[in-house]
Amino acid sequence: MNPAQQLALWADQLSALAGMGLHFAGNVYDEERYAKVQTIALALMALATGDTLAELQSLRDTVYSQPTALAVGDAAVIDEAGRLLLVQRADNGLWAMPGGGFEVGETPAEGVVREALEETGVHCTPVMLAGVFDSRFCGTISRHHLYQFVFVCRPTGEPDELTPSHGHEVRQIGWFAENELPTELDPGHRTRIPVAFQVWRGAAPVFFDWFDWSSEYQPISYSP
Repeated sequence: MNPAQQLALWADQLSALAGMGLHFAGNVYDEERYAKVQTIALALMALATGDTLAELQSLRDTVYSQPTALAVGDAAVIDEAGRLLLVQRADNGLWAMPGGGFEVGETPAEGVVREALEETGVHCTPVMLAGVFDSRFCGTISRHHLYQFVFVCRPTGEPDELTPSHGHEVRQIGWFAENELPTELDPGHRTRIPVAFQVWRGAAPVFFDWFDWSSEYQPISYSP
């Protein structure tokens, strides 16, 4: 973890403490103190990301009002030929599995299926959980702490004839064999894609992160 990532993590941790404090504050004095802690968290986040305080103010009523890591997910859509569905992101030009943040009222599996359809027009169904990844350890570049669910999915039917509803988020869509992946992969996906293929082949159980404070961090594969 580089210094900027560490600052961003501290900002998220402070914001979580402040958000919980504001939720349970019993008087105006506690509210003022927790609001100041939130301002410090914003300042740390600005220092870590290069954004201005003004640009980050909206976080007070969104991310910082929910004291927990953000839940997001990827659809590892693999067809019968063993090809993985990838999108070239519009924001950074890198290739990645379709995915994004979950919505209230949907399961993680429903979320990744929805994201795949919105970004590619491809209908799919989830068949197994590949893993739950902590953004701090898998190479993800993110302003905030994320819990990233990856589901292996099977494409069903033909792609929609209509343009994907969120097609503006991607430049290109393609199917790639495991040994023919694009070289310009998004850093976090460079770590998660091999795990998805391993689970799809039955060569590895479900993946999750574990940090034993008596030793060093170790990634864990778990099979019930």
